[in-house]
Amino acid sequence: MINRRQLLGAGLTAGAGAVLANAGAAQTRFRDLPEAAFTDSPYTQVPPRPTDRFDYNPVVTLNGWSLPYRMNGDVKEFHLVAEPVERIMADGMIARLWGYNGQSTGPTIEAVEGERVRIYVTNRLPEHTSVHWHGLILPSGMDGVGGLSHPGIPPGKTFVYEFDLVKSGTFMYHPHADEMVQMAMGMMGLFIVHPRDPAFMPVDRDFAFLLAAYDIDPGTYIPRIMEMTDFNLWTWNSRIFPDIDPLVVNKGDRVRVRCGNLTMTNHPIHMHGYDFQVTCTDGGWVPESARWPEVSIDIPVGAMRAYEFDAIHEGDWAIHCHKSHHTMNAMGHDIPTFIGANKTRVTEKIRRQQPGYMPMGTAGMADMGEMSMEIPHNTVPMMAGWGPHGPLEMGGMFSVVKVREGIAPDDYSDPGWYQNPPGTQAYEWTGELPEHASNINPRTILTPRGGTRLG
Repeated sequence: MINRRQLLGAGLTAGAGAVLANAGAAQTRFRDLPEAAFTDSPYTQVPPRPTDRFDYNPVVTLNGWSLPYRMNGDVKEFHLVAEPVERIMADGMIARLWGYNGQSTGPTIEAVEGERVRIYVTNRLPEHTSVHWHGLILPSGMDGVGGLSHPGIPPGKTFVYEFDLVKSGTFMYHPHADEMVQMAMGMMGLFIVHPRDPAFMPVDRDFAFLLAAYDIDPGTYIPRIMEMTDFNLWTWNSRIFPDIDPLVVNKGDRVRVRCGNLTMTNHPIHMHGYDFQVTCTDGGWVPESARWPEVSIDIPVGAMRAYEFDAIHEGDWAIHCHKSHHTMNAMGHDIPTFIGANKTRVTEKIRRQQPGYMPMGTAGMADMGEMSMEIPHNTVPMMAGWGPHGPLEMGGMFSVVKVREGIAPDDYSDPGWYQNPPGTQAYEWTGELPEHASNINPRTILTPRGGTRLG
């Protein structure tokens, strides 16, 4: 028997959580309540391909895991535990959140179209809760809106949700009880329903993550639950760059990326190096005739989007929210702009009291990515992460799609930085420069037919 203490003490690494949890679940097959699996690992755990019923390519949840299940006759049973958790948001920062089965975001639930699922939800929170199955078609009494669908789940009690999966697609789960508090504290998870026919919409790599925002002051651990606009941490699966795992892809793979938004603003997710097509929403699959090419997809509040592309371009390609302040960490909203200011005299005066003071911001904020300044306990720098050529000056909602040739189908380990072939990398020019054009006229200038030539 693997209990929670043994599982947490095992020091889970990628893939280990699901294996250990399945071993525990197998011994509870004939008990009334399935064994609840837990993990405290902040790293991506790749689930094994199923062998018991239906064939599908499991979803790889960035910095997350898939919830083990047991079969009870023809019903697939899961056990979710709502509880306080500690999430390692990045190296050097822990957040005290609420989540499921030891983590925020909660484990991904995966099943197959046409299956019947039975989900036990145990409440270890200090208040009542519920679980809403966002986007799924099910009986009204199973919809999870506390006080409307059913009474709230009291602390210490277990409720059961049971329904048939009538369609495949990309869905979520989250509370509909004291919703602002519980979601602000990190309670959310992915619910993936795979097509019954494995030949429908097949992909080689299937990634998924949820967008969440928190306001956690540097040096503190608990989010400000009443915040509505000025969040300072923008996360994927409650992780922030540079500690969001990369999306590792074999050259030639067909790749799907599923992304859900449970923040209070929209997010234009942009991926470099590729165009793609949106193939699925939380409403269902998008017919081929309705798709169009994009390089950015705006994800509304409370929505899921999935897009696909063929990984034909090798390299390290950024993927991020295109709202620039969403790719920064621990932002201070009251920092003045010092660009162009001469801080020489004030620096001299400050150093009399604080000899190590370093002035910043007079030429922009990029110097923050290079300096290892002392910061408050339990926080991270605003801009962080190092690449092969220096600081990346990023944070928050940012990661890298790493496309390489020769990646094995079950290999999601980081291959390191891409080495650009000779002649394919920008370089410093030291020769004679061509004449450049310049304009300060605010009026529209019409370009003559045939264009203009310099010189």
